[in-house]
Formats: sequence, structure tokens, C-alpha cells
Amino acid sequence: MRIFSIVLIVAGILMLFSSSFSFTTKEKVIDAGPLQVSADKKREVKWPTYAGGIVIAAGVVMLVVSQKKR
Repeated sequence: MRIFSIVLIVAGILMLFSSSFSFTTKEKVIDAGPLQVSADKKREVKWPTYAGGIVIAAGVVMLVVSQKKR
């Protein structure tokens, strides 16, 4: 649980500095038997800025709770 909380804190910090990320996927445009045509499609994932703060807070709470259980 401690490792997961640290991962959440790091992910939250990264989310504060970047509000989105993009990636490219290959999609089939035509699939007609032996003839296949594919195209690259750019996708983007966005989140609000405050989401990073919420993720950091959740990680800190989990870290504190895991320390109290010891």
C-alpha cells in the first residue's frame, strides 16, 4: 500500500505540470479480404488541473494511514 501511495503522489505531481498527453494508434480503414489499409490516428487524453491535487492528496492520506498501521 505504501508503494501505491508513492506512485499516486508522483502521478499527481506529473498531472499538475501537464494537463494532457497524446498518443497515436493504428486503425484499419479498409479491411476487404487480402486488402487492408490502416491509418495513424492521434488521440489526446485531457484532465482538469485540480485533478493532480486530488491525486496527490489521496496519495498523502494513504501514506499516512499506512504509517499509522505499523
